[in-house]
Amino acid sequence: MLEEIEMPYTVHPIDITNHEQFDDDFLKISPNNKIPAIVDQDNGMAMMESGAILLYLADKSGRFMPTDDAARWRAMQWLMFQMGGLGPMLGQAHHFLRFNKGVSDYASRRYSIEAQRLYDVIDQQLENHEYLADQYSIADIASWPWISRFEWQGIDLSEYPNVQRWYLAIAARPAVQRGYCVPDGQKDIPLPGQGATIN
Repeated sequence: MLEEIEMPYTVHPIDITNHEQFDDDFLKISPNNKIPAIVDQDNGMAMMESGAILLYLADKSGRFMPTDDAARWRAMQWLMFQMGGLGPMLGQAHHFLRFNKGVSDYASRRYSIEAQRLYDVIDQQLENHEYLADQYSIADIASWPWISRFEWQGIDLSEYPNVQRWYLAIAARPAVQRGYCVPDGQKDIPLPGQGATIN
């Protein structure tokens, strides 16, 4: 989002493998010890939770959130879909299908099926819409990074052609390509088929 709105920022990586998310300084910004979190240097406002951060930045910049009432609520509902469903459920899919594979057959089946269901929901929405809420918005910005881990979720994007079209269109955005490399500059955007990437 910061790349999309061309807002200057400084990155302070939090190494969760070394439990830096529990440091007192970070907890002052993000009491729930989760990333991302921001501090607006213009006014000292500290923000946690990605959905709240995206809404804040959309309001501050006047971009990527429609101002028309009906369009705004369409974008809001898809942002909440990501917050309440897509993110939490795909996060569980990562936990059981990638990082703890084989620990629980029940959990693996449950989150694999739920991942497929969520992809179906998005695919149906995108059948007649270029983006989740018609125009590119924070709903897409919130959802796309989760879909970029389709391989972790055991998903073949070719089975969801509308999601694949949407995913590739967003992956081609220069701001997305720059933002995907934050903070370490080493990551390539995964592309469907044969482990291809965008640098």
